[in-house]
Amino acid sequence: MATFKHISSKNADYGDAEKYLTFEHDEFTMKPTLDPEGRLIPREDYRITSLNCGGEDFAVACMRANLRYGKNRQRGDVKSHHYIISFDPRDGPDNGLTVDRAQELGERFCREHFPGHQALVCTHPDGHNHSGNIHVHIVINSLRIEEVPLLPYMDRPADTRAGCKHRCTDAAMRHFRAEVMEMCHREGLYQIDLLNGSANRVTEREYWAQKKGQAALDKQAAALAAEGKPTSPTKFETDKEKLRQTIRSALSSAVSFEDFAGKLLQQGVTVKESRGRLSYLTPDRTKAITARKLGDAFDRAAVLSTLEQNAARAAEQSAAKPQQPASIMARLKGAKAPNVERVIDIEAKRAEGKGKGYEHWASIHNLKNEARALALYQEYGFKSSEELNAAIEAAHKDTQQTHERLKKKEAVLSDKKEILKNLLSYHKTKPVRDGLKAQKTEKARRAYREQHESDFIIAEAANRYFRDRGFAKLPNKDALRAEIEALTVEANTLYNEYREKFAREKELKIIRDNIEQMLHGAPSQQKKHEQER
Repeated sequence: MATFKHISSKNADYGDAEKYLTFEHDEFTMKPTLDPEGRLIPREDYRITSLNCGGEDFAVACMRANLRYGKNRQRGDVKSHHYIISFDPRDGPDNGLTVDRAQELGERFCREHFPGHQALVCTHPDGHNHSGNIHVHIVINSLRIEEVPLLPYMDRPADTRAGCKHRCTDAAMRHFRAEVMEMCHREGLYQIDLLNGSANRVTEREYWAQKKGQAALDKQAAALAAEGKPTSPTKFETDKEKLRQTIRSALSSAVSFEDFAGKLLQQGVTVKESRGRLSYLTPDRTKAITARKLGDAFDRAAVLSTLEQNAARAAEQSAAKPQQPASIMARLKGAKAPNVERVIDIEAKRAEGKGKGYEHWASIHNLKNEARALALYQEYGFKSSEELNAAIEAAHKDTQQTHERLKKKEAVLSDKKEILKNLLSYHKTKPVRDGLKAQKTEKARRAYREQHESDFIIAEAANRYFRDRGFAKLPNKDALRAEIEALTVEANTLYNEYREKFAREKELKIIRDNIEQMLHGAPSQQKKHEQER
């Protein structure tokens, strides 16, 4: 569930960025944390690397570049761009993500997408909210010091030239988010769809309002506890979050828009529709809050879709007939994977030299997981080992089919990216090809071709590529990008589906092996080899 964030900075002191990355800062004021003697406190664990700085300090290298090209002199100029890739907290224990691996991914991402920029890449092992999420900071000088090839998110010739500045456009952010999703897919990390919005959209301002409000409540509770007065756990909620809960409550039972508006009005909230967009006005406000600021789950399309589902469900329930219990596979489908682990071969571990303490722990571990496996066996309604084996076989077949679909989708995506790469290479040579047409004599054209030989080689290679692929005309660049984004979303959806089905198959196998261990003792040598594989 990696997320991607961008912050632009007009601070002319590039050293402040490095200071933030390497020293502790207060999470509310963002000021450096000082020890009792007034000195900065270094962060306990981080990895930091500078790129394209020529062996100099990042701040010095950036200022030298600005002086050389005469850029970033005005107070209102954007001096640097700060990108943050935050990984899911579960990626560490589940997928083996470490600080060093995240730093390597961050450096690779920076080299691929911000070439020609002086940069700092720094990885922290934990977020400021102590959620355990490893995250990578990429800070780049807004000025480009080298000419670079035309990248997919660039749409102007100046985006490739040395001495010009980086532009973080909407198209660039969509491209970066798609690349982060693909990186998570490639590295086997958790991910979400970063391209199609968020059901709950929490802005930076609302996030910090919640944090500060919660800190104030915790401080009050601590003061009451110190005085010996009773306290109760309290969670601070912003006004927007309270409004979201009110809307969800109304949506849960409403079957039409009029019903939905009436239920909200009972809570003092007025819903209005204007130009196909919804907005919500609470009693304590004079200006309505638009659905866009609350999240995609509260816009007109999502609300109408939920109301239609509620109406259909109500109609089905009114005309419902008694049905037979669902089959075993139907009950298994879509179920959340429980926490069940494979039992340990204690005899084999004892032969490896494990002591009494390990044997005692392993015995308790085995008893818990055997009991858990038996409970799941009964919960899923299996009557015999044949039914369980049939379920495993069906789950394996389903997993393999999903894997094949994923491979085909990845192959199509790779092919589209190769087409886009050649298309961008060809477009980049357009000024040179136009310059050849302006030459009046054969001698001038020959000299011009020799002068720009590399560009003509690139153009001819791209032409040959499209000719060999049977293209009658060059594809549209924007349409191709949109197709790649759609394919990326589809591939990520398939990948998540594959992981779920693989986990389900693995769970059923563990249930079978644990029950066999209970009934027949230690697994056979063939079963051991199968488990190792």
